[in-house]
Amino acid sequence: MISAWIGSRSRLMAILHDILVIPFAWFGAFWLRFNLDGIPEEALEVAINMLPIIMVIQTVTYWSVGLYRGIWRFASTPDLMRIIRAVFISCILSLLILFFTTRLQGFPRSVLPIYAMLLVICLGGSRFTVRWVKDNKRWMQAGKRVLIVGADQAGEGIVRDLLRDGDRSYKPVAFVDDRLSKRGQEIHGIRVVGRAIDIPKIVKDHKIELIIIAMPSARAEEMRHIMQYCEGTGCLVRTLPGLNALVAGQISVDLLREVSLEDLLGRDPVSLDWVGIKSAITDKTVLISGGGGSIGSELCRQVARLKPALIVVAERSEYNLFMLEQEFKEHFPTVKLAIHLVDVSDSPAMNRVLSHYQPNIIFHAAAYKHVPMLQSQPREAIANNVLGTRCLAQLALAHGVDKFILVSTDKAVNPTNIMGATKRVSEMICHCLNGSGHTQFITVRFGNVLGSAGSVVPIFRQQLEKGGPITVTHPDITRFFMTIPEACQLILQALAIGKGGEIFVLDMGEPIKIQFLAEQMIHFSGKKLGEDIEIRYTGLRPGEKLYEELFHPTEVLESTDHEKIFQAQARQLNWVWLSKILDEMEDSVTTCNEAQLKDLLHQLVPELEVQPAIQEEVQV
Repeated sequence: MISAWIGSRSRLMAILHDILVIPFAWFGAFWLRFNLDGIPEEALEVAINMLPIIMVIQTVTYWSVGLYRGIWRFASTPDLMRIIRAVFISCILSLLILFFTTRLQGFPRSVLPIYAMLLVICLGGSRFTVRWVKDNKRWMQAGKRVLIVGADQAGEGIVRDLLRDGDRSYKPVAFVDDRLSKRGQEIHGIRVVGRAIDIPKIVKDHKIELIIIAMPSARAEEMRHIMQYCEGTGCLVRTLPGLNALVAGQISVDLLREVSLEDLLGRDPVSLDWVGIKSAITDKTVLISGGGGSIGSELCRQVARLKPALIVVAERSEYNLFMLEQEFKEHFPTVKLAIHLVDVSDSPAMNRVLSHYQPNIIFHAAAYKHVPMLQSQPREAIANNVLGTRCLAQLALAHGVDKFILVSTDKAVNPTNIMGATKRVSEMICHCLNGSGHTQFITVRFGNVLGSAGSVVPIFRQQLEKGGPITVTHPDITRFFMTIPEACQLILQALAIGKGGEIFVLDMGEPIKIQFLAEQMIHFSGKKLGEDIEIRYTGLRPGEKLYEELFHPTEVLESTDHEKIFQAQARQLNWVWLSKILDEMEDSVTTCNEAQLKDLLHQLVPELEVQPAIQEEVQV
């Protein structure tokens, strides 16, 4: 009720202002017409006699064109157009009345154009003056001084939002943009003063306290480039979400968030055939092994959105299975979910599951993946990663599963560790079995997944919480990175385009230094490298190599229908030979003969060369 009263009062004040402007503009037009001298008596009499009529016509016209729909605080181009329309209509009506009543006797013809011009200036000027005063109220406030990176539509939207909201304690001070064409230009009075490389100097010269990266379409490489210059300035850094998360025309300060690792390590999004993916999943029964893990659980979520007939989850972790079940009850209550606490290498148990549900599709994500741990436990690695894959793959053939998708890793290429070698053997199993029955076997190979259980990011977070140090094995070690949703989307895309026998590889972009990752996590935590947290280099661990590869030199890469997805031409293998060694592996697992297991693994993967750990420790 109070707000309605205030609104009515503001509108009455606006109407009163506009009515009082009429005589000012009317007599001002006569005064200007006679060169700022006195108005002749005859002309003044006409002016006084016509004023009441002019005021009535003008006021009615104001209301008719909706002049009071706009709020002065937010005066804009549509308000100006309404003013011009009101003035034009009223002047035409006034001219007609003057003609029929006086035949324009004693009325100077140039008065009406001058009157129209003065009226537009007065009506529009007062409105835009109010807006300017409100917008520039910030100069009287002690707000945080803001530097905006990116003088484009997003940057303009952020500045406009900062200027409009007088309650925010922010002062946009300057733009930076790497495009030469933007240099020296102004947006809402804020100048583009330099490039990203100039950020440290601009922060110092302009006493910047907050840096806003207004580049929602920026690639990860660009974000890393910008963040390099933002580091060490001591400023808070905020950014906008990606273009997919923005609704057109709704760029505002409320959308600002912290720069995340995904911003720096992500890549250009892959264009996916969602129509084909949905067609492959909808109304199908899908079994996901390892469905409680990082990749497996995200696969469950993405498959659930595609309306399958049923999702069957095979998982050996009781806790993970329980958490997944609770999540589905909350977020996917209409999706049918069957959970089974089972080991994929348990042939009788898995056979019972497949016999009961008869899945159309199997995503095999169950695997041990911790490289240093598996180096000293080859039996467990082979039992789960190799024999578990053979068990599930052969059951898929026996039960006529349409497609079997193996989740593999870049560590399977030229492996230097037990984990990578076991994943390479898993690829070999799927490749050999393809074509021997109805089931199409497809392999998907990608790099490290950000935030997955046991990966570097959660470990670094734990070390940060404890006050450090952050341990990095080698200053030159690099890895490919992708997000968990991205990895799962690649797996789904492989399902849609795979015909059987393929190894699909994602264009992972440039590898990232783990040292850079550690430095960024320290920065995001609000701590300073070398002062609050140190990085300690511990030397390469057993089985760890400095860089990863996505394909073997003998695997010729071929393009697919998707720009960022490649197909590695798999090497030819003999199933009889492979099956014989796998049988021997099973016997060795039963007898716990680890020496024999290592020898058999080397026979299958002769390129396996375990690198000795490099012992060194450097403090930064």
